[in-house]
Amino acid sequence: MGEGVRVVYPRCAGLDVHLRTVVACRIAPGGDGKPRREVKTYRTMSGDLAALADWLAAEEVTHVAMESTGVYWKPVLNLLENRFHVLLVNAQHIKAVPGRKTDVRDCEWIADLLRHGLLKPSFVPDRAQRELRELTRYRAALTGERAAEVNRIQKTLEGANVKLGAVITNVVGVSGRAMLAAIVGGATADEAPALARLARGSMKGKVADLEAALAGRVGAHQRFLLARQLARVDELDAHLAALDDEVAARLRPQADLLERLDAIPGVGRRGAEIVLAEVGTDMGRFPTAGHLTAWAGLAPAARVSAGKRRPAGARKGDRALRAALVEAAMAAGRGKGTALGARYRRLAGRIGKKKAAIAVARQILILAYHLIRDGTAYEERGADRLDGRAKERARDRLVRGLRGLGYHVTLTPLPAPSAAGAAPPPAEAPPGAPALAPAV
Repeated sequence: MGEGVRVVYPRCAGLDVHLRTVVACRIAPGGDGKPRREVKTYRTMSGDLAALADWLAAEEVTHVAMESTGVYWKPVLNLLENRFHVLLVNAQHIKAVPGRKTDVRDCEWIADLLRHGLLKPSFVPDRAQRELRELTRYRAALTGERAAEVNRIQKTLEGANVKLGAVITNVVGVSGRAMLAAIVGGATADEAPALARLARGSMKGKVADLEAALAGRVGAHQRFLLARQLARVDELDAHLAALDDEVAARLRPQADLLERLDAIPGVGRRGAEIVLAEVGTDMGRFPTAGHLTAWAGLAPAARVSAGKRRPAGARKGDRALRAALVEAAMAAGRGKGTALGARYRRLAGRIGKKKAAIAVARQILILAYHLIRDGTAYEERGADRLDGRAKERARDRLVRGLRGLGYHVTLTPLPAPSAAGAAPPPAEAPPGAPALAPAV
């Protein structure tokens, strides 16, 4: 890179981070006015990283840049962030020109780009938010493990001809656990009526179906498997409860904000906690809601060539936040009487459920952005308003289609139905309107 380019950070460094080593290039002004570059390799142990920080501070380095490589950047950031301005950069944005690739060349290239102000840093939250992220992401991982373990229980039951999942939605609920405990304890198919009577609540109305479902052939190895699987579910439930308590304690100062986010249909308490853990409360990092949705991977990717827009999926972004918002969007779609639910159902009929979930997830994040930034509360507009606008758009679209086919279109509203519920008489066609023949 030519030295005639404007220098933004005269004292800076570039780091090429790996599992065991960090290759650092330090740049500082030389005595002849030209930059002086020095390269040194350190191990990634805490003591060695502290020595790296001292080496950088010896030349009064102000800015340090490194790639966001896996999780290897985290220990480096932990020890450097309090002493330097650290930039974490997307590796796709700083690919060097073609040629021989070495660790030394990589760190020199990063340092040169940083020196001339050509690097765009990624959003890295402060330590408190990073810790909260680790808690919520670990909780999500354990929730997935619990769901997988419940699926294994279902698989074991199916292998034993026990069709409990065909009758009970949640086989590890109160009723299901009581029946499974009895099966693990040695209950046989002959005791199916007694097992069915263990049902609680609404399950009492399905005793006959439960008797038929529980008349299976459970072997000794299947009882052993069920005991281990149920113990694993209990263990995961205990871990999840502890994580819920820890996350709630850390977010107690944002209790009011959590309630306002929870009011968005489909979000729920856990969804609100994930939004705050991933995004934070400082919306100054994102100039507009569009910047936030793009960062989260919920904005359409731009793919334009030769003036033509080509199909492109959503952008890559924060996977934890995206997954939580898509789940919230699908939950909102199942709700009735909400604007988000009406929007999901309208889009699902036109573009499919998956794309509709992405669109509604983006809308939820936009709502969250304004609630956090402006301190406002969510106001439900209702499904009627959105349905009315959808009908107007559908009417206009059909009218344009008929006019495109060469017809004059005059719309005459149908009279209101009579009190007796009889169908209104057909409206007469306006003068000059073409007669439409029935399809053959």
